[in-house]
Amino acid sequence: MFDTLTQKITGALRFVAGKSTISEKNIEDAVDAIKMALLEADVNLRVVRRFVNSTIEEAKGEKVLRAVDPGQQFVKIVHDKLVSFLGGTDPSERKLALRGPDVISTVLMLGLQGSGKTTSAAKLALRLKKEGRKPLLVACDLVRPAAVEQLAVLGGQIGVPVHREDGAANSVNVYKNALAWAKQNLIDTLIIDTTGRLQIDEPMMAELSRLKEASKPDEMLLVADAMTGQSAVDIAKTFDEKIGLTGVVLTKFDSDTRGGAALSLKTITGKPLKFTGTGEKPEDFEPFHPERMASRILGMGDVMSLIEKLEEDYEEEKAAELERKLHKMEFTLEDFLDQMGQIKKMGGLASLVGMIPGLGAGKLTDGQMEESEKEFVRMEAVMRSMTKDERKNPSILNASRRKRIAAGSGQPVSQVNSLVKRYEEARKMMKSFMKPGSRMRLPGGMF
Repeated sequence: MFDTLTQKITGALRFVAGKSTISEKNIEDAVDAIKMALLEADVNLRVVRRFVNSTIEEAKGEKVLRAVDPGQQFVKIVHDKLVSFLGGTDPSERKLALRGPDVISTVLMLGLQGSGKTTSAAKLALRLKKEGRKPLLVACDLVRPAAVEQLAVLGGQIGVPVHREDGAANSVNVYKNALAWAKQNLIDTLIIDTTGRLQIDEPMMAELSRLKEASKPDEMLLVADAMTGQSAVDIAKTFDEKIGLTGVVLTKFDSDTRGGAALSLKTITGKPLKFTGTGEKPEDFEPFHPERMASRILGMGDVMSLIEKLEEDYEEEKAAELERKLHKMEFTLEDFLDQMGQIKKMGGLASLVGMIPGLGAGKLTDGQMEESEKEFVRMEAVMRSMTKDERKNPSILNASRRKRIAAGSGQPVSQVNSLVKRYEEARKMMKSFMKPGSRMRLPGGMF
């Protein structure tokens, strides 16, 4: 989402980066460039003004101008300001206020049609299920055609029960019946998919108010489409004024939208951005971390999110087995193929690059990223054309075998040779790290 903004801000920081001394003029030039980057990213004008004024005020003090590394000190100020505008460092504000298992908690999912509200309800249910809770999805969007059926299908995919009443006309009655069923079936969390419209109108708000009064929800989450830019902020502000919100979910966070909504939400609405939708799969739903996002915007990567993604998507037993093989130098092309499958499962290289320090926006061009993805496809095709014995023991790959593999994969023999060479170089590199008694911990088994 923030690729263009990252490129422009990192460019702006060149006015001060690496300099042993900087002047107020350097600071003004850098801040002015950052201001233009934020405006181009569709950040709310009031937010931009606050950001610029507070940054200049703090950066022009002696703490920066007389610092041992003033450029680094300035970057820290910009980082801290970004964190503040994205939501601050207090994680409790973004944590769902759900009660214990002995009391049923309720979450209202609010939003306009097309925002991803129903899908986000299912994604949240899956996340809570993985955390040990027992959610129930409640189909209270009785206006949009097929909304009830969509929620039922999603619930079936993630293994979460769905309360639906075909032909129902009163969402409050549907909620009450769902609550009664939940009490009998040891459910601890109701996630209610509420009515949506193409635009905000009084009938929708009246119905949501009745549902709020009946359910007394612990959380009221607005689901907004990040691609709508400042419209998402305006919608959040209106919902909050009319019925109240406890937080916001931004969908399509993986899109190439400019990112202004994420940077403006907290300042304009006062409500935290709690979750982001980062893809189409049920698992593509992540807690929002302002400090991590600020680091990514500044091109510093996001190591914590990368590690969490690896740990979440990689099976612990496989990671332990791979580490054992690495220590004993038993790593084969069969394991290499498995690692590639894990990377694909996590969304491919593109989903990981932005989290790796030094490989953010501007470091790899779209062409380079596309070529890397294509190379992955070619390597996988070659390995899948090998027999299991050949993958387990690449030393048997003589000329005739390589020719057969090339024909089977639709690749030239040179591609087969290149893969084998990369594999052998990787083994040599691992051997140099694997000293007797050492322990090299590879998150997710990646190398």
